Amino acid sequence: MASVPAVLQSEWTKIRTVSSTTWTLVSALAVTVALSAALCALVAATFDDMSELEQATFDPTLISFSGMVLGQLAMVVFGVLVVGTEYSSGMIRTSLAAVPQRATFLFSKITVAGLLALAVGLATSFLTFFLGQALLGEHRTTIGEENVLRAVVGGGLYMGLIAVFSMGVAAMLRSSMLSLGILMPFFFLVSQILSQVPYAKDVARYFPDQAGSKIMQVVPSALNTEEAPYGPWGGLGIMLLWVAGALIGGFVVLKKRDA
Repeated sequence: MASVPAVLQSEWTKIRTVSSTTWTLVSALAVTVALSAALCALVAATFDDMSELEQATFDPTLISFSGMVLGQLAMVVFGVLVVGTEYSSGMIRTSLAAVPQRATFLFSKITVAGLLALAVGLATSFLTFFLGQALLGEHRTTIGEENVLRAVVGGGLYMGLIAVFSMGVAAMLRSSMLSLGILMPFFFLVSQILSQVPYAKDVARYFPDQAGSKIMQVVPSALNTEEAPYGPWGGLGIMLLWVAGALIGGFVVLKKRDA
């Protein structure tokens, strides 16, 4: 029987020795910071062109996380690769032969990768916030303002949870290509489009990305957006339910099906 510390060490070795997983995390940080900085600079330059209502509901904290729309896609790729590569390479048979306790195998992998994603997410969130505020100039806020620290820490949690959710989906589908083929359009197109469609947006606001992203919002009606029927922590709770469902589904599939 493989010990948990040994399995954790094994999973850490797998992740850090595969260049694709490392580069996706680097991309998540770089893309988020770069795009957010560019958008913050643009907003600062065009702030006077906004309507009075948009200026009144301006949320400098949320604006500094604008680049997370693309950064989260890199986190999706990371989460999928961590699990899906085992199947595409055929290593899943070797891994389960070494660690026949499937719960230990799966949740050790998710623990190591999830903590790594969380660490990168937090680093990204704080770096993005401070750089964005510097570029916003007179329209900036500070980390000490009410609810701002919650939003910044929440941004890191959000990125980490996106990766873990993707791991659960990949464990259910047992394929990197299929998982990416579903998750990428879902987060980048379907969720974004439905959130703008009457009636459909009432459902879309309960999607994991729409609900979870509320944790990064300080002003409830920021930039003239509709206020959600739940608060920041309620939104994160909804996202956690999605993550839990994906992980449970992934474990059930791993438990019931052969490698």
